[in-house]
Order: sequence, then C-alpha cells, then structure tokens
Amino acid sequence: MRNFDLSPLYRATVGFDQLADMMDRVFTNDVSRETYPPYNIEKTGDDAWRITVAVAGFTDAELNVEVKENALLISARKAEDETPRTYLHRGIATRAFERRFHLADHVRVTGAVHENGLLHIDLVREVPEALKPRRIEIAAAKDIEGKAKAIEG
Repeated sequence: MRNFDLSPLYRATVGFDQLADMMDRVFTNDVSRETYPPYNIEKTGDDAWRITVAVAGFTDAELNVEVKENALLISARKAEDETPRTYLHRGIATRAFERRFHLADHVRVTGAVHENGLLHIDLVREVPEALKPRRIEIAAAKDIEGKAKAIEG
C-alpha cells in the first residue's frame, strides 16, 4: 500500500480537515477488508442516494440502522437457533455483521425499508439556508453617501 503525506494539504487549506481525515482513512484501510454483506450505492437525485444492503435471512428485529456523528452504521445479529441442523451445503451467510458508511456534512437518513431480503436506506443532502449561496446587492457610491448624510442630518 502506498503512503501519502497529507501535511501540505493541512497547511495550505482552512476548514478542510474532514476531507483530509477521509483521505487518510481511505489510504490506510486494509485492502483485504471483509466484503460481507454485499451492497449498492445508487444516486437517486442531485442530492439524494440509496444504499441497498443484501440481508437475506435476517428479520426486521435482527437488523439495526443507526446514525451517529456523521456515520451510518448498519448491523445485524442473528438470533441463536436452538434446533440443531445438518447442512449438506451452506451458501446463505447469516453471520453477524457491521457495515459503516461515513456521511458528508448535511446528509441525513430519511428512511429505511426491508423487503425481499434487501435493506434500502434513503439519504438526502439538506444544506441549511444560511449555507446556501445568496446574491449581495452592490450599491452605488452616491447612494451610500446620500444615506450617510440623511443619517447625520
């Protein structure tokens, strides 16, 4: 794995700490990470996404979806089955898992639906009005002088 020095990014920018942290996380992750369960990330609109996770064999009660500090955490734990079973082939994995997705600022989860062995989680970016671009009127210098004289007089 390659090592990147992100210190020039820190000294040349202000307020991009989260971006640098994210890049640091991506570059330091182990490539042999577990890929269970499989998932899709789909763009459903300009500021909307859907994460679909294959959770065959899990019930709604065994699944957990949680948002904490800009991270979406999806986990599942299968209830212990008391009946002993003998499998000739076991291809459906129902082992416990925990999958974490880091969310950008102002991205929030709007809902989760479990159907046909798939867990769908909808996300949307909602930028607050205070952070949206706004047009500033440019006043002519003579208008400002006139207002200043009116205030003084």
